[in-house]
Amino acid sequence: MRSPAVLLLIALGVSSSAVAQVPQPFPKPGQAPPKVGPPPTTGGTQVAPAPTEATLGLPIYPSAEYIASYDAGRGQQYHLFGTNTPFAQIVDYYKSVLKQRGELVYDEPPIHMFEVGRFREETMAFPPGVTVKDYAWAGSLGYLNPKRGAEPARFKTIIQIVPPPPGAPK
Repeated sequence: MRSPAVLLLIALGVSSSAVAQVPQPFPKPGQAPPKVGPPPTTGGTQVAPAPTEATLGLPIYPSAEYIASYDAGRGQQYHLFGTNTPFAQIVDYYKSVLKQRGELVYDEPPIHMFEVGRFREETMAFPPGVTVKDYAWAGSLGYLNPKRGAEPARFKTIIQIVPPPPGAPK
């Protein structure tokens, strides 16, 4: 006999396996879902240090603050950095240091991408590169800082860096 909790979930149209599932980014067809692990803790366990330009192999805007890293699958990670420097200034910085124009992929809200390596669908989850998004567009307050009580409380611009997976040709 099923427990009352399972019967309630069935009545609500929710399977018991759905309750234990964690929301995931949308995988591409044929791609294994990204790994989900417990969040880092500070109680007796060291939190991984922020990635550096040396570990990423890509430049980080000088005043950008590390937010978090996520498993993208296929041996890749993406790393988020926040700044209150205006979007256009961040884009100009990456145009200069990467020596390429990149591409404005969305006008509203503005998102600019710089691809820095060849995307290989069979071995990569994301194209290696830098993506800059304007979170202050149209009067938005910005991207909420996930660190409670930290300053700044919000970031106007978010920088996402996706290095190539280990061993990938540059």
